Amino acid sequence: MPGPALDVTSVLLCAHGGQARSVAPSPRVRVSGLPVLVQGAPLIVAGCVNPTPPVGLGPCVTAQFLTSAVRVRAGGLPLLLQDGVTLCVPTGTPLTVLPGQIRVRAV
Repeated sequence: MPGPALDVTSVLLCAHGGQARSVAPSPRVRVSGLPVLVQGAPLIVAGCVNPTPPVGLGPCVTAQFLTSAVRVRAGGLPLLLQDGVTLCVPTGTPLTVLPGQIRVRAV
């Protein structure tokens, strides 16, 4: 099923309230004038309040998408989609993904 493609205005939240941002969105492919997010670009999490050991595993530091678009690519890399499977490191929790735009959908 097609899902909205993610761009730099998409909100990516860890389970503890931290916000993830891509450090390398696609520089050439844009949706409504904004760079799209692609697989393989690192996502850095800031503001995670998960407690440090021994109480918890520590705050989420990075995140990654385990799935992405199958047919649509930007600069040779698959686009990230709202319904993609995500994983935060080191906690192993998923991201909550809210797309910034809903006009462009990809498979």
